[in-house]
Amino acid sequence: MLSKSRVKYIKSLEYKKYRDEHGVFLAEGNKLVSELIDRFACELLVAKPSWMATQGDLDVAELVVANDDDIRKASLLKSPQDVLAVFRKPDTQLQPSELGKTLSLALDGVQDPGNLGTIVRIADWFGIGQVICSPNCADIYNPKTVQSTMGALARVQMHYTDLPTLLKSAECPVYGALLSGNNIYSETLESNGIIVMGSEGQGIGNEVAALLTHRLYIPNYPQGYESSESLNVAVATSIICAEFRRREVQPVQV
Repeated sequence: MLSKSRVKYIKSLEYKKYRDEHGVFLAEGNKLVSELIDRFACELLVAKPSWMATQGDLDVAELVVANDDDIRKASLLKSPQDVLAVFRKPDTQLQPSELGKTLSLALDGVQDPGNLGTIVRIADWFGIGQVICSPNCADIYNPKTVQSTMGALARVQMHYTDLPTLLKSAECPVYGALLSGNNIYSETLESNGIIVMGSEGQGIGNEVAALLTHRLYIPNYPQGYESSESLNVAVATSIICAEFRRREVQPVQV
């Protein structure tokens, strides 16, 4: 049985203040917890016997065998599943010297938890191993963000840092998505570098934009057609990442 104090503790992790205080985050759902449990230290696992029967040996600090009522009381979801878990936040260190050896994503002020989670999922799909966020981005450990990563958080390292400082020291191409940029389909794209995406409302800030080495634009189709003003940041990220990866196997013809 799940105690009232444990229910209160789990519920408190909806708020960043308590996630930061305890150094943990909450994940819910059969597939999500299964993805994360081998990647992050698990401090508390609350699960039905049916879910536990599908797992091997579980390395958890505290295990509570739960019933429907236990999970319903503790869950933040409208439709709780069979398991929820409290994981310890990883202590990952950003290595600026490694940035030029691979492709990375940097986010300048992406504030919607759903967009951030979806971008992490996109990074995972396209084999981008790290996402670097400005301090004013949404918290990756917000339960809504964790849910929207669909388990990609297990494979993508997350960092929060001052982007201008980082980009000034970057010894690699720095690409950025701007409405005033050059057509991405005719630009030269390297397989290594940093792709910067801006916030939902303001795009890339002026200080970060001044540090871009390549400015990219996704043209609408057909050209001249009166379409939407811009794309959702997660959708734009997906298009740009796909074009970078496509170039690796099919270079653009100039």
